[in-house]
Amino acid sequence: MRHRRCLRASTLLASALLLAAPAGARAAILLSANDGHTVMGPAMTAIAPPDPHPDTLSVIDLSASPPVITATIAVPASVVGPPTAAWLAPDESWAIVTAATKADPKAASGISPDDRVSVIDLTAKPPRVVQTLQAGMGATTVRVSPDGTLALVCNRVAGTVSIFTVEDKRLTPSGTIDMGHGSGPGGLVFSHDGRTALVSRFFDHQISVLHIDGLSIMLDPRPLTAGVSPYTMDITPDGTLAAVGNMGRNDGDIDTVSLIDMTRNPPRVINTVAVGQSPEGLAFSPDGQYLATALQNGTNTPKGGPGWHAEGRLIIWAVTRDQGLAQMAEAPIGGWSQGVAFSPDGRTVLVQSMAARAIEVFKFEDEALTAAAPLALDGVGPAAFAQARH
Repeated sequence: MRHRRCLRASTLLASALLLAAPAGARAAILLSANDGHTVMGPAMTAIAPPDPHPDTLSVIDLSASPPVITATIAVPASVVGPPTAAWLAPDESWAIVTAATKADPKAASGISPDDRVSVIDLTAKPPRVVQTLQAGMGATTVRVSPDGTLALVCNRVAGTVSIFTVEDKRLTPSGTIDMGHGSGPGGLVFSHDGRTALVSRFFDHQISVLHIDGLSIMLDPRPLTAGVSPYTMDITPDGTLAAVGNMGRNDGDIDTVSLIDMTRNPPRVINTVAVGQSPEGLAFSPDGQYLATALQNGTNTPKGGPGWHAEGRLIIWAVTRDQGLAQMAEAPIGGWSQGVAFSPDGRTVLVQSMAARAIEVFKFEDEALTAAAPLALDGVGPAAFAQARH
């Protein structure tokens, strides 16, 4: 929650009323991890620009209407991997950001794999990095267990998941889980009791189940089967349903989202729905009734190819009683889209566009999407979102 500098009686009263309000009514922030060292080259492959910008982390105030960026600091980040390479604590006081790649003049593309993990103190003015660690190469999605004691980082290049213990808002390395060469672990969600985690495996088209007992983590021999190249994952606020975006082969064919019943033991894929091309951005609404998908829609493929389009698509789906998806609203978005997020009241949707170097803002009301003014970024592309889960 933001603290006002003026301590007049009226301000103190307003603050007291705010503290007494339900959690859903409080101020909320959204973090955007931004990649300054990656652009899309002429051959539609990721390369470094001639003059890379520092990667950054932006703090977005969702209590403002429209949302506003209140702070931006230098933090290593990367567009490579799912747009879930950042995590925000439930009390919004600290965060973790990973970096799967970095600028490297010696590499052919100007980019090479990275393994950095940054811990950020958001109570500082301005926010600051207070700890830097290493995970594995291609460090991407980071998630912390519901009880706040365990952090897991998916290492896409290394084929591992790094384990960290969490204490006093600091991380301590505590081992790795070997997922196998060529697995490409990318997305991750914890079950609500923290005893299970799901890890999407982009390269070998599986979803692994992890059984967790303290620091003892066992890889279940039975993987889940969803779709081709499972990637970004999310879970409903009540923990009953998870979703994974299946990215396919980025060759013009329609791609899918799979729904996973988390109430079953073990969890099981119960539905797979065609949604459009490359659903990299994926997020449930705060009430779990809707699922937003940000489709790249061929915007990151060569012009004139079988799946190329000039614009991406944002689609809002209603989660139906039989745990399927029904399309509710659709709007065009910028190219090479990444993360998508809802405001706490579910009435605003934000989408990251690497191509536009901006975060697009939409009003979601009466089952329709209406574009508002985007949030422009200075020379960097928005690559991952992080939002507190209460």
